[in-house]
Amino acid sequence: MKIYNCINDFKHVENAVVTIGTFDGVHLGHQAVFNQMKAEAEKINGETVVITFFPHPRIVLGLDSSNLKFIKTEKKKIQSIEKAGIDHLIIVEFTKEFASMPSEVFIKELIVDKIRPKLLIIGYDHQFGNHREGSFELLIKMSRQYGFVVKQVEAQNIGGSTISSTKIRNLLNQGNIAKANKLLGHEYSITGKVVKGKSIGHNLGFPTANIEVDDEYKLIAAVGVYACRVHCLHRNYKGMGNIGFRPTIDHGELTIEVNIFDFDKDIYGKEITISFVERMRDEHKFENIEALKEQLAKDKIQALKIL
Repeated sequence: MKIYNCINDFKHVENAVVTIGTFDGVHLGHQAVFNQMKAEAEKINGETVVITFFPHPRIVLGLDSSNLKFIKTEKKKIQSIEKAGIDHLIIVEFTKEFASMPSEVFIKELIVDKIRPKLLIIGYDHQFGNHREGSFELLIKMSRQYGFVVKQVEAQNIGGSTISSTKIRNLLNQGNIAKANKLLGHEYSITGKVVKGKSIGHNLGFPTANIEVDDEYKLIAAVGVYACRVHCLHRNYKGMGNIGFRPTIDHGELTIEVNIFDFDKDIYGKEITISFVERMRDEHKFENIEALKEQLAKDKIQALKIL
């Protein structure tokens, strides 16, 4: 996949099949759009072009900024779009000036003049332009004017539930990892650098890797104990993770830690990815350390069954 951090760097390709969006989570709804793009591009010997924005529009516009979190970091989003098999990714710098651009100007100057699409494919709920006034109907009107085709992908549903980034964020905040993963089409994950902790887990017989996330907008799932998969040192492992405050031990700040099963390597300073499979229980304050150790042993048995 070719990545462009400025739309002016994009060179014209024949029969471009284009989509636009923020694509938080790159969930099954987004993947349906990408799959249709690839199918349409194959029919006309074209190439797929995804346009996204950075920083996220809600950050720039200050919308819900007090509690603004995203399913994927920008780096992981880009990796997921590449994994989806897209040919070109254009990352447009989002500014307040850009946000004030009328929808017609957005289509003419950004889409038509710069990319010259053969086909534009959008999701069922996509709106764009100043105050999100751009609509599917406006795209149809302008497609006739500028000679491209517009198609809209229907809403994707699982078990009667329409897939959306907002719904997935709510599920993660509730700790409903299993359902969030179904809507994502992959496991929710957190990537971070392993940092020195207080060796509490090691003293309990369950040593943990504590990770630090360097993206303030990364959504951290609900507090609790989880069955996890861990990717580190180019290998995958099973484990159990905890997001919480360790109330039995120190009532400290929120920590993200994982006990990696059958693992004894030194990974301080290394980057690891924790993929969350299922939430097993709430975080509890136990009467004493022995009670906590007994529960951790039960947690490991349950995690291994889940995994």
